Order: sequence, then C-alpha cells, then structure tokens
Amino acid sequence: MTEAGFDYVIVGGGSAGCVLANRLSEDPDVRVLLLEAGGRDRHPLIHMPVGFAKMTDGPHTWGYATAPQKNANNREIAYAQARVIGGGSSINAEVFTRGNPVDYDRWAEQEGCDGWTFKDIQPYFLRSEGNAILSGDWHGTDGPLAVSNIPDPQPMTRAFVQSCQELGIPYNPDFNGPVQAGCGVYQTTTRYGRRCSAAVGYLRPVLDRSNLTVETGCLVERIKFDGTRAVGVAYSRGRARKTVRAEIEILVTSGAVGTPKIMMLSGVGPAAHLREHGIDVVHDLPGVGENLNDHFGIDIVAELNGHYSLDKYNKPHWALWAGMEYVLFRSGPITSNVVEGGAFWFAGDDRSVPDLQFHFLAGAGAEAGVPSVPKGSSGITLNSYTVRPKSRGTVRLRSADPSSPPVVDPNFLAEPDDLRTSVEGVKISREIFSQPSLQKHIRTIRCPDDGVKTQADYEAYARQYGRTSYHPTCTCKMGSDEMSVVDPQCRVRGLDGIRVCDSSIMPSLVGSNTNAPTIMIAEKASDMIRGNH
Repeated sequence: MTEAGFDYVIVGGGSAGCVLANRLSEDPDVRVLLLEAGGRDRHPLIHMPVGFAKMTDGPHTWGYATAPQKNANNREIAYAQARVIGGGSSINAEVFTRGNPVDYDRWAEQEGCDGWTFKDIQPYFLRSEGNAILSGDWHGTDGPLAVSNIPDPQPMTRAFVQSCQELGIPYNPDFNGPVQAGCGVYQTTTRYGRRCSAAVGYLRPVLDRSNLTVETGCLVERIKFDGTRAVGVAYSRGRARKTVRAEIEILVTSGAVGTPKIMMLSGVGPAAHLREHGIDVVHDLPGVGENLNDHFGIDIVAELNGHYSLDKYNKPHWALWAGMEYVLFRSGPITSNVVEGGAFWFAGDDRSVPDLQFHFLAGAGAEAGVPSVPKGSSGITLNSYTVRPKSRGTVRLRSADPSSPPVVDPNFLAEPDDLRTSVEGVKISREIFSQPSLQKHIRTIRCPDDGVKTQADYEAYARQYGRTSYHPTCTCKMGSDEMSVVDPQCRVRGLDGIRVCDSSIMPSLVGSNTNAPTIMIAEKASDMIRGNH
C-alpha cells in the first residue's frame, strides 16, 4: 500500500528524530512524517527519574546483546537500545553533559568535519538547553530540553563528592562550563521531578500541528531508491505493509545501531557484505556499520554498614513512603536519577584534558548485569570509563530480514591503551571509596574483592566486569575520507535525497555522555536542511 507523500520522512523517533520533527514542522507549508519502531512513552516509570534503573532491559529496549567480546573473556554483553518514542532520552540516566570543546575541534581540524568546531556548534547546545539554574555564555535557558539540579542529592552522593575532594579532585559545580575536570553532582534532563526526554521536550508540545504526523509501532524495512535518489520508505505496522513517498528528503535518525542496519537493508553499505545476504547493492559505501565507538564502563560495588542508599527503598514500607511523597509533593527518592554524582579526571599527570569519567550510583545492582550486594543490605556503585577509547567495532546484518537483530561488535578493549586507561579508572574508584567521607559508611568493597592487587589482576577484572555505557556512536561517520558515510552537511555521500542526522555520524566519540551531543547534531542538521546555515 502506497500512502500520500510527505516532504520529509524521518526514520527513527529517538532524540534526534524528535528534534527534527519539531524544527522542520515549524514551517506550516512543510509536511513531516516521523516513523518510530517502538511505542508511545506511556509507562509511568519512563517519566519518573528513578525509573531509569528499570529501563535498561525489558519491553522498551530491543533486547540486544553483543557478539562475543574476544578481549573481554568472550562475553556476550547486554546492549540496551531504546525501542520507544524519545529513544535513549526516554530510558537513559538523564545525565546532562556535553563533552569537551577539544572533541568538536578535533572533528573539524583532524577528522574532516568543516563547520563543527566547538565555536560552530555551541549555539546549538544553547538553543536546545532550558537550564533552570545556570545561564550565561555556556548555558541556554529557553530551549526545549529541560535541565535542572537534582533537588536533594542522596547522602551517599554528598559523601562521594567529599571523598573525591579528599583524594585531590576539586569540586566542579558545572561540568559543562569552561572547565570539565573535577567532581560534583550531575545536572539532569528533568523538570519538576519528571524526566524531560526529547519526546517530552520537543515532540509533545507540537503534536497538534496539522503538518506533523507521528506513527509508532512502525518497523522500517528499507529505504526505496530511484537510481541514486532516495524516494520513499517501506515499513510494516502490525500486519500492514506500507510505502510512503518523500518529496524532498529522507532523514535517518535510528541511532548508531539502527541507522546502519536500515542503510544496509536498503542496499547502501559494504557491497560484499550486502551480497552475502542477497541484498541488491544500490551504493557501495564501505563505511556503513564500521567505526563503532562506545564507552566501556567498569563498576566497583561496596556494601554499606547501614541503609544509607536508595537500596533501602527495596523494602515495601519504604517504597510505599517514597511513592506517597512523590505523588503528594513531587519530591523524595523517586526524583533521583540514581546516577547522581560524577567526576571527570586524569589517568595520568601527562594528560591535558580529562580522559576518565565517573558515574556514582546511590545504590547497588541498579542496572541489568551489574554486580550487587547481599539481599537485605544496601550498597553503592562507582562506574568509570575511558572517555576517548581507541577501539573500534562494527554493526553488521545477521540476515536480510528486517526483524532480525543486527550483529553488534563494539570490539571492546581491542587497543592496549584502552585497557591501561580503564584500569586506572578502577584504581581511582577504589581510592575514592577509601577516603574518610565514604569509608566510614562502607562495610566492605564487594567488587573487586581483596584478591585484586596486581596490574594483571586489575586487567582481568576489567575484562570480566566491563560493559557498555550505552553510548554507541560513529557507525555512519561524518568526514571527507573514503570511509566517511556523510559529508559535513549530513548528506549521504554519493546519494541524493537522504541524510543521516544522529549519533552515528560522529567521527569519534565525545568525552562525556552522548544524549546532549546527539540533540545538538539534530539541531544543527535542522538548520542545514532548511537552508538556515
């Protein structure tokens, strides 16, 4: 069945797709269709900040796992990717960080992305940001993406920040200001005790526009081409199969896993790989699915000598109390994103910018696959990762069936430098837990145990306990070399009528969480699409 055409068809309703739907439909004469494979964001846990802990698996994700990781004991690591309107911004930990200016200058000066220096992209960060506290040259206050302070950080989060200072890591009230290094409490993408996803901030306020159509539950099967021009999208919704025309452009925003999968299903990608699966080659573009770059996070977990963390709310009477406090006053532990505290620091004295990021969780076992503490006790978790890993992996098709999951191989720890830096992160994490402000609350460090002492022990621990930090990027990278998939205007090289406008176009991973940078990319892309750039 062929439907009436739209000017723009956006494939993927995650963070980037919601931004584009909002910005492009500002022109009432432009018809915009947004297609999302997942459902609406109706589940109440999506909108409760603390609900993040229940969102890393289950029906709002695709249920992916990696290919066996040869440098991580051949483990198949759970790889959460959102399957709901709003994408990752609907299920993430709501941490608001933007990366370091050197990341974007590197894109422009070393990786062929003209027009993407920090000076170039900073206005788009500011345009997107609606900060309730910070303002000035480094922050926006009127943007759709709500950003605020955690109302009442947990006692263990405060102790974490104090312990960092006792170790010599200075307090930093703003990780998105002139200086990234330091420790503090993260700002989060929340407003009035509720999550502000891209769906909430960008999409919901404009759903009544007559020129914007949003369809959920749509599995895109392929993009259709007339020669080298993208002209339509074939998708299924339930048992119905449909094709929709795009009169101006198709904008692919399905994320660093979904976007290369859709491109390859459409005949755009490494020709030999496509032929293996019987897919007709529309355009041999070898960089599609290459260059996968993700943060490899390693947790340490401590058991507390009392019920000082969010784990105490696992008990029914405390859970009831927390629920009542939230319903009546929109306050209390449910307003916590769990991952409250953080730090950016150095793995060695010779670094000019931080090469490690830390996330402190005021609980234990909050996420799927993370070690916990004995039942009935309370714990805390500290995660660290190398912010600019050198290891690169791939996303490949498992088959030509659109419903088949792709083969995701992040190739974690393939580069020795990644392992060395990651181990330093674990060592620093242990030192933070040993400082007075936290140590007085800790009964024992459960992971790693006392048997981890030597460099070889730490390396073995990293290989066994490291996992994704949910920041896959770079699989349709932007640039000018032969492995680039899009040019600096997000246009797919060698094709017409199609752009990629999400985290997959990053040429290399930024030194922070990736939701805010993804939204920035879509903001900038919207101006280029409309000719305002």
